[in-house]
Amino acid sequence: MKSILSTMFRALCALAAMFALATAAQGQDFPTKPVHLVVPFPAGGPTDLLARTIAQKLTEMWNQAVVIENKPGAGSMIGVDAAAKADPDGYTLAMAPSAMVVNPSIHRKMPYDTLKDLAGVTQLVAAPLFLVAHPGFKANNVAGLIAFAKANPGSVTYASPGSGTTAHLAMELLKARTGINMVHVPYKGSQPAQIDLLSGRVQIMFDVLPTHLAQIKSGKLKVLAVGAGKRVDLLPEVPAVAETVPGFDVSAFFGVVAPSATPRDLIHKLGIDFAKALDAPEVKGKLASLGMVAVGSTPEQFDAFIRSEIVKWAEVVKGAGAKVD
Repeated sequence: MKSILSTMFRALCALAAMFALATAAQGQDFPTKPVHLVVPFPAGGPTDLLARTIAQKLTEMWNQAVVIENKPGAGSMIGVDAAAKADPDGYTLAMAPSAMVVNPSIHRKMPYDTLKDLAGVTQLVAAPLFLVAHPGFKANNVAGLIAFAKANPGSVTYASPGSGTTAHLAMELLKARTGINMVHVPYKGSQPAQIDLLSGRVQIMFDVLPTHLAQIKSGKLKVLAVGAGKRVDLLPEVPAVAETVPGFDVSAFFGVVAPSATPRDLIHKLGIDFAKALDAPEVKGKLASLGMVAVGSTPEQFDAFIRSEIVKWAEVVKGAGAKVD
């Protein structure tokens, strides 16, 4: 009996070793077919622009197509859920916007567990939020916005790329800190929100810069402030919200996540390759022109960052009194 058990044990060890070698080989050979990168917002928005910039470089590096799939809705949850439930083979990944770490505090029921069902690949960039407005809006700065909103409670409408996004929570935090009353109009991404902002159907919104930079330069939109704790180099003439509302500091991030069961060696290879793409001079130049700062963290660093951001935004949601469904 002992000899039989010993033989079985050796056979199992051999199988385990073969599986480990096969998995390692898979990671080294990856990818052997197109990789799908899910963007949980519509085409044309900042998440989509960043994804396409990185995808183009990865396609060159891998000699395999990186296919962008736009799956907007539910504050990024539809797209992220598609990746969380995909085969854990590295061929379906998702862009991870800041909304991903806010959603656990905003929504009681979610189709996936952020910490259990997803694994961080890398944080791609950090990006400050800008407070932009229709050029016809009465206020030209944060102090003017506060004064106008207090004199006309409930008359100011603000857009967001979706309920639970960082842009939504940033405005809720501003409302809580200043005691003003504004009406939230959520959209399925930055691009449709911008359409109504340009037409004047809504008056202001917080958002990252890429979606609106051309319209700002052409005078079709104006910038009231930057949500980061201090002014930024790309638009140094734009004041920080914190200059009027001390301590206000809200920025966004974008990263990449995979199904949690994806082999760790493959996760690490993906993280390295995304970091290499970020480090390419043409990618760095594009990001700088969009007001984004490249990060390229390790999978472990990004996992830790996701956990800390969930805790941080839970406190912001509670303090701002944001609606939880």
